[in-house]
Amino acid sequence: MLLAIDIGNTSVSFGVLSGQRVVQIYSVETRMAQAQFRTELKILLNRIRRKFPKVKDVVICSVVPRVSDMVERAVTSQLKIQSKNIGKDIPVPLKNNYRIPKQVGQDRLVCAYAAKCLYGLPVIIVDFGTATTFDVVSKLGSYEGGIIVPGIHLSVESLYKKTALLPKISSIKGPKALIGKDTQESILSGIFYGYGSMCCGLIDRISKKLKRKPKVIVTGGHTDVMRKFIAKKITKIDVNLVFKGMALLWRQSQQY
Repeated sequence: MLLAIDIGNTSVSFGVLSGQRVVQIYSVETRMAQAQFRTELKILLNRIRRKFPKVKDVVICSVVPRVSDMVERAVTSQLKIQSKNIGKDIPVPLKNNYRIPKQVGQDRLVCAYAAKCLYGLPVIIVDFGTATTFDVVSKLGSYEGGIIVPGIHLSVESLYKKTALLPKISSIKGPKALIGKDTQESILSGIFYGYGSMCCGLIDRISKKLKRKPKVIVTGGHTDVMRKFIAKKITKIDVNLVFKGMALLWRQSQQY
């Protein structure tokens, strides 16, 4: 079995996989105090070790270097396994047409690679995470770049922090109607219908650039709340896309 660890800006997610099947997912908040993070990490890894003793390999994909070091040390200490890192130990075999290739987060490349292998080309990956990202893989299999906008939570937090009278939205859920009848409903309508319209419009514009109808794969933590607002554009929802990509890359690395 494989433990795939996705270190993001909001959370660290742990996916236990048997082949390409995701058996269990755990998570820890990235931004908690370091001492608390180390404690939570130790508890979680011990739980994984007890529940899944057949885990023999660990692969890490990270966009937060300071957290990567803590996770690597914890994995070595608690699981007695030397982890491998996407990008450093395991390259993502995609031609990267970004002007400065190192600027692309490894998580975006992993998802692009997984979408290419699992769903075909050309493909657009929409990831509803801390940021909402659009990544494009051409019909030739090259990573062409993408689009980044603030994620749903960031947008809601920004409204609260940067305005005097707008309330904090404690529960981010779909609005009851397009035209809000109070401030909270108006904000939720703006977020969900606004992001939905933006996503549909950007998918259409990217598709015209590709000159061929692409697959559209949707992933990320806010997929469930956003899916109905872009339903007509979606080819496939795969919330475990990054874990599947990490498993594909790890298995490929074992062949050499």
